[in-house]
Amino acid sequence: MPLIVMCGYPCSGKTRRAHELKEYFTQNTERKVHLVGDEDQGIDKSSVYADSQKEKILRGALRAEVERKVNKDDIVILDSLNYIKGYRYELFCLIKHTQTPHCLVYCLTSTDVSSEWNKGREADSRYTQEILDALILRFEAPDSRNRWDSPLFTIQQEDSLPFEAICDALFKRKAPPPNQSTKNQPLSSTNFLYELDKVTQDVLMAVLESQKTSVPGDLISIPGATEKIEFTRSLNMVELRKLRRQFISYTKMHPTENIGQIANMFVQYLNKSMH
Repeated sequence: MPLIVMCGYPCSGKTRRAHELKEYFTQNTERKVHLVGDEDQGIDKSSVYADSQKEKILRGALRAEVERKVNKDDIVILDSLNYIKGYRYELFCLIKHTQTPHCLVYCLTSTDVSSEWNKGREADSRYTQEILDALILRFEAPDSRNRWDSPLFTIQQEDSLPFEAICDALFKRKAPPPNQSTKNQPLSSTNFLYELDKVTQDVLMAVLESQKTSVPGDLISIPGATEKIEFTRSLNMVELRKLRRQFISYTKMHPTENIGQIANMFVQYLNKSMH
C-alpha cells in the first residue's frame, strides 16, 4: 500500500520517528508495516557516505528493497537521508508505477542539534564531523510544490507526529496515475518526444561548452533550467551521450506533466550520475 519517505539531516531523529510510525500503524491498522533503511544494510555510515560510488550502491539497494515490498496491502517506511531531489523523484516514479499513495516526513533540525546528537551516538553508528558537515551541505530540502515531495509533513524536535493527518494523506488520497503518456498527457506524444530530444541535446551542448572553463566545485548555469550542474569532473561526449540516452529511455516510461521541467530533471539526473 502506501510509502512513507523519511527525510532530513543526519542525526535529525528520522529513525525514532520511523519507529513511532511503525508502532502506530501496527497498533491501529491491520496492515503489515515494513521498515527499510540504512540500519538493515549493515553499513559503516562514514565509509559509505564518504564514497560517492558506495553511496550510489546503497541508494540503489534501498530503492530495490522498497520496490520489492510495496504492494496493495502493506505499509513501507523508508528510513534514510533521502536528501537528493532526484532520488526522491525516482521514488515518486516508483509509487506512480505501482499506483500507491505516498508522503514525505521531513525531520527538521538545526546543524548544531544534528551535530550534538551525532556526538551522543555509539562510536560504531556515529558520523565523522567531516562527513556530517558535507552531508548537511549537500542536503536538498523538500518543497511541497514538487509532486514528489507532496504531501509533506515537517516535524521539528519538540513536535508530536500528526498521525491522523498522515493517515488521511495515505489512505484517503488517490494514488498518482501510472503513466501520463497514455493518460492526461497535456502534450501530444510527438511534441513531448520532440521537446525531450531537443532540450536534452541543448543541455548536453551547454555542459560541453562550460566544461572548457570550469574547475571542480563550480556551479554551471544551464539555459532553460533553474538547477545548476555541480561540476566535479569533465565528461567526454561518449559519457554524456550515454547519460542522455539513459535519461530519455527513463523519461519516456515516466513522462513529466510539465514539459518546462525537462531541463531541470536532466540536470538533476546528470548531477546524480556524476557524483
